[in-house]
Amino acid sequence: MKILVLSHEFPPVGGGGGRVARDLALGLAARGHEIRVLTAHLDNLPLVETVAGVKVERIPSKRKTAFRADFAEMAGYDRAAVSLGQKVIREWQPDVIHAHFAVPAGAAAYALSKLTGLPYVLTVHLGDVPGAVPEKTDRWFKWVFPFTPPIWRGAARVAAVSEFTRQMALRHYHVPIDVIPNGVDLAALPVRQPSDGIPRLVFAARFVETKNPEQLVRALSRLQDLPWTCAMLGDGPLLEFVCATVAGSGVASRFSLPGWVSPEQVLSQFARSDALVLPSRSEGLSVVGVQALGMGLAMVLSDAGGNLELVHDGENGFLFPVDDLDALTDRLKKLLESPAMLQSAQAKSREMAKKFDLPTIVDQYEAIFENLKRRS
Repeated sequence: MKILVLSHEFPPVGGGGGRVARDLALGLAARGHEIRVLTAHLDNLPLVETVAGVKVERIPSKRKTAFRADFAEMAGYDRAAVSLGQKVIREWQPDVIHAHFAVPAGAAAYALSKLTGLPYVLTVHLGDVPGAVPEKTDRWFKWVFPFTPPIWRGAARVAAVSEFTRQMALRHYHVPIDVIPNGVDLAALPVRQPSDGIPRLVFAARFVETKNPEQLVRALSRLQDLPWTCAMLGDGPLLEFVCATVAGSGVASRFSLPGWVSPEQVLSQFARSDALVLPSRSEGLSVVGVQALGMGLAMVLSDAGGNLELVHDGENGFLFPVDDLDALTDRLKKLLESPAMLQSAQAKSREMAKKFDLPTIVDQYEAIFENLKRRS
């Protein structure tokens, strides 16, 4: 089968959604499918390359940074993807289009489908749903929302990465939506090493308001009498502020803030950690959360969005209400005070991770694509 993938993010450009697009593309290619990806170009990245059997074509869209695209850059991606996509479809004749993110790639898929008759499958990741991440998207969704319903209605199938994402989408779009979570190749994850007796906590995300990194520092500064260390991985506009907060916390020596690290380095850090802490204000389904689950970390996550699908509260860790500093402090205290609870939570995480194993997720998309091919 030939599958044309549209995504304005594809590693090393983008965050978790881009990694999901890559992992699915590679997983399908490994099964013998022909995959071509049209994504955004950045800096000195090659315009065309083959990655594990996947042909990746990076198209100029005036994207300026790896981890954030403004509305003009997304519109630029759409224009370029529609222009090149017509040529690719005419010459290569794929069976289906797979678009990651309703905005912008969904708009390009809709246009290409109208122009060529090719069906498209839409995967939505949360930030492409109106109102789901208001601080990031509300300003431009007020202008583009009236144009988005046809994108959702025109898709042959729509998949959301979490039940929360699905429910948010159903507030605005009255179409059938499946839930297919983000997957991780569990067999490829590094083996986690037992800690030296001092619990090591890890945070891995962009340092932005949505991820709420400051709250973790404030919670841990209340737990100075308990043993712990904490690595906070990532960069972003709040990094300098968080570093200053750590410096004034009274426990600065117990934190490490290395800034941006590669995806491989994130996994290396997870292999030396005991628990993942994410105080996020919104989440679709965190890729690092699924990775941490697969590596057997205990989880202390806010009850935002897709986090609910990564934690069985009191079993593999704890949930706490968004922005509730007292609750976060209490959940961390419970975990840090009980080595037995920490070990039990880690074992439960490994068990829960099985539903997110990448081959299982690839199975679900493969079945959708093959069904569409049979119907065409």
